[in-house]
Order: sequence, then structure tokens, then C-alpha cells
Amino acid sequence: MKIEFAPLSLPLQRRLQTAAVVQWVFSFLCLAQCCTAAFIGLLFTRFWLLSVLYAAWWFVDREAPLRGGRRIHMVRNSAVWRHMRDFFPVTLVKTAELDPRQNYLVGFHPHGVLAVGAFINFGTEATGFSTIFPGITPHLMMLSLWFRVPFLRDYLMSGGLVSSDKESAYHVLQRPEGGNLLAIIVGGAQEALDARPGSCTLLLKNRKGFVRVAIEQGTPLVPAFSFGENELFDQVSNPKGSWLRWIQHRLQQIMGISLPLFHARGIFQYSFGLVPYRRPINTVIGKPIPVLKKHKPTEEEVDRVHQKYLEELSKLFEEHKAKYNVPEDSHLEFI
Repeated sequence: MKIEFAPLSLPLQRRLQTAAVVQWVFSFLCLAQCCTAAFIGLLFTRFWLLSVLYAAWWFVDREAPLRGGRRIHMVRNSAVWRHMRDFFPVTLVKTAELDPRQNYLVGFHPHGVLAVGAFINFGTEATGFSTIFPGITPHLMMLSLWFRVPFLRDYLMSGGLVSSDKESAYHVLQRPEGGNLLAIIVGGAQEALDARPGSCTLLLKNRKGFVRVAIEQGTPLVPAFSFGENELFDQVSNPKGSWLRWIQHRLQQIMGISLPLFHARGIFQYSFGLVPYRRPINTVIGKPIPVLKKHKPTEEEVDRVHQKYLEELSKLFEEHKAKYNVPEDSHLEFI
């Protein structure tokens, strides 16, 4: 006999969605500190052996983030991510087929404050990546700093995240039988400082390392633009030349991460807080750009492919912006 469960009431659904997003924001802001504190704290309790054994495992497993990570499908398919998807909601849009016999390098734009679209689409199965692109295994690059945090590194790898090192990129893109996709948030942490509603500014003009990697591996480049990514949070004004921007830039140079002063709504009120606004995110994956393989490309060759990438990304933005309520006079600005 088939058992059918009654659908969740709308208020309960919204509470679950909010809870899922709150845990994501908490993970971004506090999880690294909590994991480090737990690892050190256990050493001073009767459970000290747990930290010692984990440290030994950590040493043996230290190269895993550079070797494609260690995804756990149960984590990627967790209901938590589906609730988080529905909070905004997040949608993955395909514009072209990806051949599972090839590897691909996807440039994701913009970073936004928390890179929600990148994580939900490539770090989980909430938007159905494996169904939309059958035969393709996604990997999302993240700052190597986070893979040095005990416990957190395993949590990140379970979603298919890998370290943002060239060695890591080469490992993913060198799969002989193809079927790997490496997503890079090209603007990185620095771009997060310009993430605010209405912004179309991308830190991309001089970011050419990902293009060089694609040429060296002969990997097609795929532009991706996440409409709505910059609409989730407001940010304290930090124009270039201001004292706040100078401090943020200095902290980024020291720590490797940016610290945007963002705010949006609260859990029980809509005036102020760190919970993002409920605004749709539509991540559009463009068509692959063929790249001719060359072991040591010249600067001119890198510039030529980079310019082609900028043109295709701009074209992708212009073709789809009207669907997602972007003003007609808005255009991408590369800095």
C-alpha cells in the first residue's frame, strides 16, 4: 500500500527555508571558528584522543582537496539545500548541451556577498545539476584557507568543493575520459566588496589565470552569470578611496578573505539583520567556448581567448537580462 504524506503547510515551509538559509549564513560567518575551537577544546577533555586521531587522519588526507575532494552524495542531496533553494528561489538555466566526454571550466559571475548561487548549483543537487547536465560531475573551487580548518574541510569536500590551487584545477581538468566540470568564481573575495543591488561590476578585466589554465589543458571555457546574486544583501557604502575600502583591502591582503559589511533582513522582522532578502537567483550557463590546447601560451594568445570570453559573457548577459528584470540600460562593467 502506497503511503502519501500531506504537504507541509506554507508557514512551516517558510520556516524551514529560513532555517536552512540561517545555517548557511552561520556556516559562512562562524563555522570555521567553531570547528577550530572544538578541535582544540577536545584536547583538554577526556575525549582528547578524538582530536589526536583526527590530526593523524588530517595529515594522511592532507592532499585530498587538491585531488578532487571527497564528495558524499547524501550530503549533496540533503533536504536542507532544497529548503535553501526554495527560500530565494534558486534556478539553474541551461542554454547549451555539455558533452560528457569533455571536461569544462566554468567562470561564475558575480561573486555576490556569499556566492549563494555558486554553492547551491555546483555544491549541492538542489537545482538538479546532474539531471540537467547528465554525465557531468561539478566541482566548485574555494579558497584553500578553508581547507586548513579541522572538520570544516571534510564538510566542504563532501559537497564537491576543491581547493583554489592550480594543482587542484589541473587534477580536475585532466580526467582522460572527460565528464568533469570545474567552476571558478573568477572575481573572488575582492569582488564581494562591490556586491550590492543593481551592481553589474565584475572584477574580470585583468583576471586571466583561469584562461591560461584552460589553454594549457585544452579545456572549453563556459561563461555563467547568476542573475539576482547581487540583490540579496545591502552593503555599507565603501567607494574606492574611502577609509573603509582601504581597511577592507588591507585585511584581504593579510587574511586572504574580504570582509564586506553587509546587512539585509532579520529572522522575525524585515528591517535589519544578516538573513538575505527573498529574491530569485537565476544562474544561466552559457555555451562552451572552444579552446586550442597549448602547453605554454603567449600573453597575446591568453589575451585573445580572454577577450573572446568577455564578449561571450556580455552576450549572455544581454540576451537574458530582460527575462530577469534587469533594466535595459544596465550593462556589464569589467574592472
